[in-house]
Amino acid sequence: MDRDLFDLSGRVAVVTGAGRGLGRAISLGLAHYGADLVVVSRTAGEVESLAGEIQKTGRKAIAMAVDTGKKAEVETLAAKAKTLTGRVDILVNNAGVDFNQPALDYDEAEWDRIIGTNLKGYFLCAQAFGRFMVEQRAGSIIMNSSIYGQVGAADNLPYGASKGGVNQMTRMLAAEWAQHGVRVNAIAPGYMSRMSVAPGKKGPGEELERWVARRTPMGRRGKPEELVGPVVFLASDAASYVNGAILTVDGGWTAV
Repeated sequence: MDRDLFDLSGRVAVVTGAGRGLGRAISLGLAHYGADLVVVSRTAGEVESLAGEIQKTGRKAIAMAVDTGKKAEVETLAAKAKTLTGRVDILVNNAGVDFNQPALDYDEAEWDRIIGTNLKGYFLCAQAFGRFMVEQRAGSIIMNSSIYGQVGAADNLPYGASKGGVNQMTRMLAAEWAQHGVRVNAIAPGYMSRMSVAPGKKGPGEELERWVARRTPMGRRGKPEELVGPVVFLASDAASYVNGAILTVDGGWTAV
């Protein structure tokens, strides 16, 4: 068996929501395994700093400030990324927003903002970069979903609806694009560090941390770096026959 199954050398990865937290860790992890990066965020300063850090490791990196919920900006992003890098092999859809309140209290603008970023934005990016991948007959798209695409919780309706939609989008695109050599999968994280608000909980603090620890069989939050392995696996040749999967990374949350 090839011991270089996880090697991403020569591949170009686009990561949205890359400026901080999970997206930043994923970007650095992909670079560590050999990929060149296009790192994307609404905030230019964050991804410019990240790109500089990646470049110091010897990998190429380009930073772009984009609102992934807007089609025109996504199309421009895709065109520039293709022009500057020559190809796109990996897309990690990671941009997301969330805030918690009872279902009866959300207004239309709040619903539209969450669905627009977490679901519409994922579709727009998958469509724009999927065109390139279909043309080159190779590619891997990885959606960052959530345990709340699989289980219910109070006070988090639009977020859960968006992530449930992401899971089904993953399956539908996997079924449609496999014939073109494009694999589409998702990761579904549980509570990760630097994610501070839980459904049914009012905010960060000791009470919240005790609740997360009690509820998670492994007794703690995950670390952003613990998503690197699953993402690199799905992006790499090690997952060449994995398509349409929702890979849960939650410390056992959904097992109980």
